[in-house]
Amino acid sequence: MGTRTAREARTTGLRRFEPRRLDPIPEPEALALLGSVDFGRLVFTEHALPAVRPLNHILEGGDVIIRTRLGSAVASTASPPVVDVVTYEADLIDPADRTGWSVVVTGRASVVTDPERLQRCAALLHPWVELPMDLTMAIAPEIVRGFRLVPVTAPAPPSTGQALT
Repeated sequence: MGTRTAREARTTGLRRFEPRRLDPIPEPEALALLGSVDFGRLVFTEHALPAVRPLNHILEGGDVIIRTRLGSAVASTASPPVVDVVTYEADLIDPADRTGWSVVVTGRASVVTDPERLQRCAALLHPWVELPMDLTMAIAPEIVRGFRLVPVTAPAPPSTGQALT
């Protein structure tokens, strides 16, 4: 018998999983989880359409910090006079047992101009691609949503009042 791909195994029903549920994560914990990983996705508008870019990040001073290149599509989201609202998502999902978490932060993107902050961010955030990153951007969280993907049999968390939307 030949080797099956993960997709073939899923679609032929060879692996069954008990159902999962999404439990809301309180904002402080969600931000701590976001800060515990290096990589996420920026969702922004490009030519009036949604666009997504994978980026690495840090949390600094309560903001999500990313670095990019002047003139890039990502940079245009924080170019005055119009400052766009963007969304940044990061997660840690185990595909083997289908559990993990996701955090989504929505806020305004702005260019970091303070020389001391620029120096701190450059020392902590090293882009993964081999291109000059001459622009540092901050996303100030206005909406923070975090969810854990857990087995339905897991104990329910205390109520946070956060809707699952």
